[in-house]
Amino acid sequence: MQLLRVLVVEDFVEFRRAVCTLLQAKGDFQIEQASDGPEAVLKAEELQPDLILLDIGLPKLNGLEVARRAHEIAPSAKILFVSVESDTDLVREALSLGAGYVHKPRVESDLLPAIEAVLRGEKFVSPDLQPNGRMDDPSRHEIQFCSTDSVLLGSFARFLEDAMGAGNPAIVLATEPHREGLIYGLRAKGFAVDDAMRRGTYVSLDASEMLATIMSDGVPDIVRFFEGLSRLIESAAKASQKEYPRVAICGECVDLLCAAGNTNAAILLEKTGQSLKQKFNVYILCAYRSSNFADPNDKKVLASICAEHTAVRYD
Repeated sequence: MQLLRVLVVEDFVEFRRAVCTLLQAKGDFQIEQASDGPEAVLKAEELQPDLILLDIGLPKLNGLEVARRAHEIAPSAKILFVSVESDTDLVREALSLGAGYVHKPRVESDLLPAIEAVLRGEKFVSPDLQPNGRMDDPSRHEIQFCSTDSVLLGSFARFLEDAMGAGNPAIVLATEPHREGLIYGLRAKGFAVDDAMRRGTYVSLDASEMLATIMSDGVPDIVRFFEGLSRLIESAAKASQKEYPRVAICGECVDLLCAAGNTNAAILLEKTGQSLKQKFNVYILCAYRSSNFADPNDKKVLASICAEHTAVRYD
């Protein structure tokens, strides 16, 4: 039986490995890989694949432009986007260039059915991007994989600046150096963070201390964690002057757990984050260092963690 030629185009190494593992488990694919836009164009022309799995946020040349060029140089290739992006207009544009769209948080459940659908000549879109899915939900629960400590701090800083700039309250669960760095940076940008802390619209807590209050023999007390964060959210929202505030929460408790090898506890906390998202109007950003998932054996854990989020970011 002739194997299906698949070109996997993804710049984040760990995620690309996870996708390739899913394909290898099926066993019907001859897999090639590319890590940026120009390399994808070259390999598409050289290999003439049957299927291109294509990220949008690629270095040097974005996935949409790669798809446009692929139509010219590899006209028989089906294009299936696999992306973190959930913006309606962007998904619509991608679907005008490709046969389907898999949302990265759902890659483990959606990728193989999507491939089967597009090979039958059908369109496929991950269910959470359908009209009644999470795209219309004001609450968000996102994950940021960070290549360095400075990237993590910068991601939190931008997140908090956006929230406070819109008049929304913020809750930070971070290490002491990051907490101090964020406050210093917000002051430098002209945000009245000290006033916000006095009013209760900026709450900064130590991530290690938070974990110490909920962990027992390596297992988190999920009820205590949920109730504690619920009180913080309600208090911060009440202190806000906005009529319908969306509480921004950024945290690295889960990263600390993964760094200690306790990925099961991290997944339980992420599930609690999903519960908070369903109950409150919140925007949650969880940060992980990419180095925590360098081992190829971490692919399943990585996929499980991503599945608990509405969007996945890499930097």
